[in-house]
Amino acid sequence: MYAPLLAHIARYVTLTTADADLLQTYLRQQTIARKDYLLTEGQVCTANYFVLRGCLRTYLVNEKGSEQTIQFGIENWWLTDYASLDLQTPSQFFIQAVETTEVVVFDKRVQEEVLSQLPQLERYFRILLQKSAAAALFRIKFLFSLSGEARYRHFNSAFPGFVQRVPQYMLASYLGFTPEFLSKIRAKVD
Repeated sequence: MYAPLLAHIARYVTLTTADADLLQTYLRQQTIARKDYLLTEGQVCTANYFVLRGCLRTYLVNEKGSEQTIQFGIENWWLTDYASLDLQTPSQFFIQAVETTEVVVFDKRVQEEVLSQLPQLERYFRILLQKSAAAALFRIKFLFSLSGEARYRHFNSAFPGFVQRVPQYMLASYLGFTPEFLSKIRAKVD
């Protein structure tokens, strides 16, 4: 059941069979129906989520009442609200299933115990956080330096199957423009 997660971990660090067995005793699996939430604004985040199957998105609602998609999480990606999880403060974000999604739940209440028993997981999570921080910087760079059409072209070339996978309004929100503008770009580019 946790094979995709263990394979992902093995790309970065080595776990013995005993280590993997121990880790699995601390994990649980959860299925989230399409449009249901793992986290809503105001709740305290209690876990990290590894996507086994499906798609999640993190978004906020801006002062105009519009949803602004911050990130997506698809198979083999981790997703959480790190600020809320770390500080145990109310989240400012929503984490919603774009499609029916199965996740591995790594609860905060057991994380320190697991990491003390399996220190190689500290390295694994550090590597992932470094990659995530770099990706966030590139996303900010693209939002500020590329035209809307260039952002769409870049995203479409980097994640070709993903463009068809999520609703147009979510993709437009993630790329920083309206669904109508996305329709015009797609008609021109595709």
